Amino acid sequence: MSNRVTIYEVGPRDGLQNEKTLIATEDKILLVNDLTACGFQKIEVTSFVSPKWVPQMADALEVLEGIDRANGVTYSALTPNLKGFDRAKHALADEVAIFAAATEGFSEANINCSIDESLTRFKPVVKAAKAAGISVRGCVSVITDCPYDGAVDPTSVVHVAKALAEMGCHEVGLADTIGVATPEKIEKVLDAVLQELPAELLSGHYHDTNGCALDNIEVSLDKGIRLFDSAIGGLGGCPYAPGATGNVATEAVVDHVTKLGYYTGLDVEKLGDVAVFARGLRR
Repeated sequence: MSNRVTIYEVGPRDGLQNEKTLIATEDKILLVNDLTACGFQKIEVTSFVSPKWVPQMADALEVLEGIDRANGVTYSALTPNLKGFDRAKHALADEVAIFAAATEGFSEANINCSIDESLTRFKPVVKAAKAAGISVRGCVSVITDCPYDGAVDPTSVVHVAKALAEMGCHEVGLADTIGVATPEKIEKVLDAVLQELPAELLSGHYHDTNGCALDNIEVSLDKGIRLFDSAIGGLGGCPYAPGATGNVATEAVVDHVTKLGYYTGLDVEKLGDVAVFARGLRR
């Protein structure tokens, strides 16, 4: 297995989306540019969702169009439907992400439809992205615990993850959305999913609400996963996931996996400076 770990930086989108005070567009652009300078290969810049529901992302077009792009870096956006995809395409997003849930309760709360309805809704998005030459990243929320439905059956995670892969997603992210998963729970889910999908297709997205994110990453590494989401400065939290106080901090992930003998290719000194700037955006 490779000793290279890739960090998918989600701070500009998942990290900032739940902030109550609107952050200036110029600061969001500066954050992305600074992250690019750190050496990230993948940065989730924004989301094309209704400003009514996520007002912090109302300037998605301006942000994605305003950043300084570097060769070899994937700049992505969350697009829950065709309307959002069309806007992301216009803004020249390199990749788009679609989010399904492993429970009916979270699916209804997050995107106002059932799991199967969400998968049906995503099919035209994936088809349009393929036609445009834009890659699609699929994500599965609440893989171990749901704030609405409680403990999650791993078979539900397998069902959704497999559906996203078969739909055409080149990568499937597994998310502990409320940050209460333990290494034992993560191992159980991964063992189930890995029976159907290869580790190379998967990524981990672990919130650090209960302080287990780094341990969950370590379990995932043992299972062969080499791609993880994190947010600079530990920013973030889902507006539809009560108790999701924040993503695991990128700088903590880099430090942890480096001590375990893995290589990220990121500039640690620059990363520390950007983390200070990112935390300062929280008014």
